Amino acid sequence: MDALYTASVRFATTLQSGPPWLEKFWVTVTSLADPKSIFTVFFPLAYFLDRSVGVSVLWTGLVAEWLNVVLKWFLFGERLFWWVHESGLASTEPIALRQFPVSCETGPGSPSGHCMITGAALWPLVTTLTALASTHCRSPAVKLAPFGTYVLLLLAVGLSRIFVLAHFPHQVVGGILAGAALGWRLQAHTPVARTPVFFMATALALLLGALALHRLVIAAGIDIDWSIHLATKWCTNPAWLRLDTRPFASVCRDAGSALGLGLAAGFPLRQGQRLDYRQRLAGAVLALAAMQGLHRLPQPANVTLWYVTSFLKYTAGPWLVASLLPRLVLLICPWSSFHIE
Repeated sequence: MDALYTASVRFATTLQSGPPWLEKFWVTVTSLADPKSIFTVFFPLAYFLDRSVGVSVLWTGLVAEWLNVVLKWFLFGERLFWWVHESGLASTEPIALRQFPVSCETGPGSPSGHCMITGAALWPLVTTLTALASTHCRSPAVKLAPFGTYVLLLLAVGLSRIFVLAHFPHQVVGGILAGAALGWRLQAHTPVARTPVFFMATALALLLGALALHRLVIAAGIDIDWSIHLATKWCTNPAWLRLDTRPFASVCRDAGSALGLGLAAGFPLRQGQRLDYRQRLAGAVLALAAMQGLHRLPQPANVTLWYVTSFLKYTAGPWLVASLLPRLVLLICPWSSFHIE
């Protein structure tokens, strides 16, 4: 395994030796592909494209992220930015590697969450766009464009994660394959028409399931916070260590989003209410603005309170997007003749 890790370090060194403009590109890609973007950007956009697609994107994303946390707890994957020091390689070879503000992830490294969660959550959106392209255009290039973009995006995300020293190449490959497989599998099992009770039960199961697995690992005599200790030890700048990269932050995000879907399911639009294309566009813009504002609200420094407020934010998000904002759009933008049948 050390030989694989050493080869990966040299590959990361080669990536970082590229031109300065590439550095900005890789850092931007890894920032935009943060799993949070599934909840705050891709879900609102997909929802106002098609309700069922939006729910599928969010559902697939939260299930994939929860499974990613579980896999990381049991696979104990190293991260490149700390392994190069822990292994002693940095002291025996002249290695010129740089960390970035997005490098210091605190959870275990295998598989890559950026690749796995993004790959899974975008699968329903890509297949929908492919179907639309096939329906309205005969050009093979246009028909293949959504899937081609999906593949190129995942490759770019994977390389960006190696560039910032957050992952080894095999962790990236594993994340991409797991994400695509999950997206394909879960798309057909999206609970679009479920009751609020189903989503609330799911939120509780995700939260209690993660806590139970956490206790199980501790009972087995394993220090489940080992990765946090290493990240804290080897991160160049302590300010780059973020609570939202911890595994339990992901669990709060997933459980909160599931509960938010339940709240939205409990307050649906009235029978016959629908949005036309202009209202959908207005709704998408409002949803993006609302989600960005919501998640930029300051959170307390206390770790427990931080988790609680994070849970509440991600609970509010789906309710805003799928329940409140469509009503607001129908109220302030009454353009459609399809309000109430």
